[in-house]
Amino acid sequence: MDSIWRQNVELPRFRALEGSVRTDVLIIGGGLAGILCACLLQREGVDYLLAEGGRICGGNTGRTTAKITAQHGLIYDRLIRTVGEEKAGLYLEAQQGAVERYYELCGSIDCDFEEKTSFVYSLADREKLEKEAKALCRIGGKPVMAQTQELPFPTAGAVGMERQAQFHPLKFVSAVAGDLRICEDTYVRELKEKRAVTDRGEIGFEKLIIATHFPMDNKHGMYFLKLYQHRSYVTAMKHAAPMEGMYVDEAKGGLSFRSYGEYLLLGGGGGRTGKKCGGWQELRDFAGKYYPGAQENYCWAAQDTMSLDGIPYIGRYSPGMPDCFVAAGFNKWGITSSMVSAMLLTDLVSERKSPYEELFSPGRSMLRPQLLDNGFEAVMSMLTLSGKRCPHMGCALKWNPAEHSFDCPCHGSRFDQDGGLLDNPASGDLKVQGKGVL
Repeated sequence: MDSIWRQNVELPRFRALEGSVRTDVLIIGGGLAGILCACLLQREGVDYLLAEGGRICGGNTGRTTAKITAQHGLIYDRLIRTVGEEKAGLYLEAQQGAVERYYELCGSIDCDFEEKTSFVYSLADREKLEKEAKALCRIGGKPVMAQTQELPFPTAGAVGMERQAQFHPLKFVSAVAGDLRICEDTYVRELKEKRAVTDRGEIGFEKLIIATHFPMDNKHGMYFLKLYQHRSYVTAMKHAAPMEGMYVDEAKGGLSFRSYGEYLLLGGGGGRTGKKCGGWQELRDFAGKYYPGAQENYCWAAQDTMSLDGIPYIGRYSPGMPDCFVAAGFNKWGITSSMVSAMLLTDLVSERKSPYEELFSPGRSMLRPQLLDNGFEAVMSMLTLSGKRCPHMGCALKWNPAEHSFDCPCHGSRFDQDGGLLDNPASGDLKVQGKGVL
């Protein structure tokens, strides 16, 4: 099980930390968000160091469907209703600004960058699409209403955004990361006052950016209540009809489509990490019905951090951690949100004002319905009798038969059947007596 992006791509390698060092800005986390933060800080001449516990982009950057789009489902009508027209407009402006930054960076890079139109379709509710189109028009967007002849099933239509894009994420990272100041195999074990403790020495810093997918510090910011994790599944198939557009269903359990060369990437089958979901079998059943001649060549899964209100947490980590910043909760749209994070955090680290600081502030209100769901899951899991518990906060682990892993329904940590850590926020392996299921 591996993603199509990891085939025949060689990422640059970096030395591990050797002894103690100092830097003005320490970035923890070598996924796309951390890499882009390093890239933009370097362009501004800021002294920085990026510390990655393993290899750069060893996590979800290599598992994405790699759509570069400001169209994050039917989000803009909802944002107008929940946070107002001004902030909805700022969200569109920030995300489309990220798209344009990719156009700028990818112009001279061989990363299979292609301009595309992005579509959100609905199986039966055209009214939702029309409301979204009106919302986009109100905040300066230029939506297009379209039919969906490329999809193999009937729909009520789609709302589209032109001048979006897709690319090969690891080819992109390979091109931009080569001359960055990065230490791989440098796992940050503990944060102290202006110091990060690793097994290979300490890193002194003035300012800190935490870009570790799920924030690593539990003592501040309440991220263990603000975030949960969602698992999604992807197959890459040959001999399926190619698509010119990029498509995603507006419904929670819907499917995602995009082409890459001779492959069709089909995504879906997901759910909250640690909960039962359709997985690859759901995708294979769909492909068997609608693409009977298709051949599956790759399959993989991605894990996304989900915020309480559908807006990422990008900004100051918490009042109790001065000069510390965070990027998390990208809600399945990590490509553009990583770029937004890099642009916004570069401004904040450089002590410049940003029009997007309040919108993405991690300190905004937590009073959202999802907070109750997250709290309920945590309480029920902690009360569940189980011999295998997550070392992060003690939640009962669930066996994932499709991926042969122990998964945490509270915060999304995952472990292989031998107890090896697969996904954070847990920071160490699980002690498992023997193998098997719960």
